[in-house]
Amino acid sequence: MYTFKKEERLCNKRLIDGLFHNGSSFLCYPFKVSWMPADAMQQYPVQVVFAVAKKRYKHAVDRNTVKRRMREAYRLNKQSLLYDALNNSDKKLLLFISYIGKEIAPYDFFEKKMAKLLTQLAAEATK
Repeated sequence: MYTFKKEERLCNKRLIDGLFHNGSSFLCYPFKVSWMPADAMQQYPVQVVFAVAKKRYKHAVDRNTVKRRMREAYRLNKQSLLYDALNNSDKKLLLFISYIGKEIAPYDFFEKKMAKLLTQLAAEATK
C-alpha cells in the first residue's frame, strides 16, 4: 500500500512524449502537473515521473533532495487520495510532476501541497 515500485514509474520515452503532446496540465504551486488517461494494460492505476529543472537547481544534490521529498510525499498519499478514486471509476493515468518552486522547502510543505495536488487530480480525472 505504501510502496513505490519500478512498475509505477513512467520510463517509456514514447509515452512521455505523448503525455506532453496530448495530455492535460494544471498548476498547483510549487508543482506543474501533466496527465493523460492511459490504456488499461498497465498494472497500477498511475505511472508517474518526477522532474526538477536543472536550469533552476544547478547542483545535483539539490535536485535529488527535491525529487526525494516529492516521491516520499506521493508514496504516502497516493493510495487514499488518488488510487481509491481511480479504482472506483476504473481509470488509469500517466502522470508527470515537475517542481517549479524557487527554493527547497521543508518536507511538511511538500506533503501538504502533494495532498492538494492529488485531490485536484483525482477530481479532474474522474469527471
